[in-house]
Amino acid sequence: MKTNKEWHLTHKMPKNPTIEQRTHWHLEHLKNCQCRTDIPEKLKTEIKKREVKT
Repeated sequence: MKTNKEWHLTHKMPKNPTIEQRTHWHLEHLKNCQCRTDIPEKLKTEIKKREVKT
C-alpha cells in the first residue's frame, strides 16, 4: 500500500470532526491515497444509516 504523503499533509482531519466531516475526509482519502483500502466499519454504519451517497 502506497501513502500519498502530499495529500495527507494538506488534508488533515479536523479536531473533533463531525460525522459529515469524517465521512467526507474518508471518502476523499480513498480517492487520493492507497494507504488504506476501506473506510472504518463504524463510519460505514453511519454512512448507511444516513444514506450518504458514496
